[in-house]
Amino acid sequence: MNTKFTYPVSYLLAIFSLFLIVISCNTNKKEKTDPQPPVAYENTKENKDDCNCSSSWFPHAQTPPPEEGKGSPFDTTSTTNCIFQQWAWQKFLWLTKPEGKKTVFENKLIQVSSLMIPVQPQLGQSLVLGDIHQAGSSGILKTNSQFNSSIQKSDTVYYSIHIDDTLKIAADYFKNAILEEIIPRNNSETFPVGSLELKVSWVKTSAIPADKLSEYYQTKAAIYENNKYTVQDVALLGMHVVGVVINHPEFIWATFEHNDMAPNYDWKTNTVSSTDEKLIFGKGNTSSINGIIWSGNQPKELNKAFTLFELGVPRTQGNDFMETSQKEPENYDNITKINSCVHSKLEDIWKNYFYNGGLWINTDGLSPKKQADTIRNLADTISHATKGSIARGSLNLANLTMETYTQTFQSDVHKINAGNLVNCFVCHNSENFNEDNAKSPLYLSHIFNGYLEHSTGKTLEEVNTLKTKEFNELFIQKE
Repeated sequence: MNTKFTYPVSYLLAIFSLFLIVISCNTNKKEKTDPQPPVAYENTKENKDDCNCSSSWFPHAQTPPPEEGKGSPFDTTSTTNCIFQQWAWQKFLWLTKPEGKKTVFENKLIQVSSLMIPVQPQLGQSLVLGDIHQAGSSGILKTNSQFNSSIQKSDTVYYSIHIDDTLKIAADYFKNAILEEIIPRNNSETFPVGSLELKVSWVKTSAIPADKLSEYYQTKAAIYENNKYTVQDVALLGMHVVGVVINHPEFIWATFEHNDMAPNYDWKTNTVSSTDEKLIFGKGNTSSINGIIWSGNQPKELNKAFTLFELGVPRTQGNDFMETSQKEPENYDNITKINSCVHSKLEDIWKNYFYNGGLWINTDGLSPKKQADTIRNLADTISHATKGSIARGSLNLANLTMETYTQTFQSDVHKINAGNLVNCFVCHNSENFNEDNAKSPLYLSHIFNGYLEHSTGKTLEEVNTLKTKEFNELFIQKE
C-alpha cells in the first residue's frame, strides 16, 4: 500500500537525529566493545546469594530508575533469572515514587489512546478514563456488588495507557519511515533501550468499602460515561510495566496487582474459594473456570473471577510445576523472595501491591541483529512454552484485571498443558494487524501497530476489527 504523506525528507532526518540522541541518552556512556558479566543491582551479600531487593531502592521516595543500557546487568551474554525480577520491581517502584501530589508515571509519562494519540485533559484532570474493554477479548470486567455492601453496586474497571518520550519519538520516526517507504513494512527495526509502555487498571473508589480504601492508591480522573465526562475518585488495581533493556528488544513484560482482589486457583483440589467477599470474587467457592471465560455479553459465571496460575507459573493437576522451557521452581522462588523483600521494606500504600511475574525471551549470546531476526522469524510462535522454546519467566502470565478472560483458551483445566499455555506473546508478536501479514519486532507493541494503521486512514473501529480478527484466529488455533 503506497500512502503518500506530506512529510519532507528534512523533517524525517530531523526526527531521526532526535531519535538517535534519545537512544544515546538512554544507554550508559561507558564504552564497551564486548558484553560484560552481569552486574549486581547492589554489591551486597544478600543480592549475590538470593533474589532480593536492594537497600538502595528505599525509602520509596528515593528509588532510582534501574540501569538498562551499557554496563547494566543485561549487558552480558549470560543472564540470570533474577535480574529480570529485580528490574521489574525497581522499575515499578520508580514509576510509583511520589512526586508532588502524584507519582512519577502520572507526571512524567504521556497518556495515549490505543492508537498512540495523546489523551487531552478533561475537566482539569490529566488522567482520563473511557476504555473498558479487556485485552484480546470483548470482555468487560465488573466488580462484585457485594464487596462494598453499603451500596451493593457493581462498577466497571477502566484502563489507561502511558508511554515515555523515548518510545514516542521512536514510534513517530518508524511510523513516518514506513509510510514514506524509507523502510519496508517487513523490517527488523527495534525500539531503543528505555522505551516504556504502561497499562493501568482503575475502578471508582465507590466500589471499595470505606474501611479498605486506605489500602489502595487513589487519585482523581475524568471518566467518560453516559456520553459525558465527570470527575471521580478512582483506585489503582493493576499495572503492566513493559520496557526495553539492552539485548531484549522484545520488551520485558512485567505485571503488578493489588494483593486482595480475588483468590488463586487451587491446583491441589481443583477449586477456588474465599471466606469473604472480594473485589471481583464473591464469597464462596467454584469448581469450574467459568468465572474467567467470557461468553456472549458476560462471563459464564458471575463474580467468580480468579487467578488461574499463581505468579503466572504453570502447574499440573496435583500442584506440581509443569515442565516447560523455564526452569522451576527457580523462577517461582525468585518472585516470591523479591516480593517478600520489597514488602518488608516498603512503608507506603504500595506495600499492598505485589509483582505477579514477568515474561521475556532467551537472547543470551545473540547479536542485536540476531535478536531482532529471531523475534521477527518466530512471529506468534515466540509465545511457545514447551521444553526447548525460548520464552522465559512466568509462562502463563496474565494480569487479573486486564486479561481476566484470556488466561486460557481451554474450556476445562484438564485440557491445559505446556503446548497451549497463554502469555503476552500469544498476541504481542512480530506479525502486524493488517492483512499483508508484515512482520517486525516493532509490532510487538499493539499501540504502535494501531498508530501505524490509523495513520494510513483507518478508523479506530477498523483497527479494532483487525485486532479482533487476529485474536479470533489465534483463539481458534489454540482451542
